[in-house]
Amino acid sequence: VAAVDGRRGGRADRGGQGAAGASGLGSLAVTDGRLAGTRVLVVDDDPDILAAMGIALRAEGATVDTDEDGGAALHRAAATRPDAIVLDLMLPGQAGCAVLERCRSGPSPVPVVMVTANRGSRHATLATGLGASAYLVKPVPLAKLVDAVCAALGR
Repeated sequence: VAAVDGRRGGRADRGGQGAAGASGLGSLAVTDGRLAGTRVLVVDDDPDILAAMGIALRAEGATVDTDEDGGAALHRAAATRPDAIVLDLMLPGQAGCAVLERCRSGPSPVPVVMVTANRGSRHATLATGLGASAYLVKPVPLAKLVDAVCAALGR
């Protein structure tokens, strides 16, 4: 898988379960990748994108949790305390910018990489103004996504 693209509803996947885990690809354990020892929450309403991003991040050693809904993602972030979040802009439940604002406003702000099909400069300016570490437009090469997460974490 070289890039992620598209938009559809779907299901959540957590740490090797769901879409990626069903193929066996989501359960690969990497202990020496650039993201080894980190937990990343990926939020997108397209299950294929969740699976592709999860595979790419796990290949670098990250533990990956996923959600398809902004409100559910906020609950998961509070429960799991991820080191970084990869976040779509347009989500059911709660919009990505609202999730971004909540994740960046606490006492320990979490680095957030926005990944969206929205090419509008107004949205990019809003997201970076709210503290997004990066604003990537779909389709995103998975290597670029991993690089952005690593940069957000200072790796």
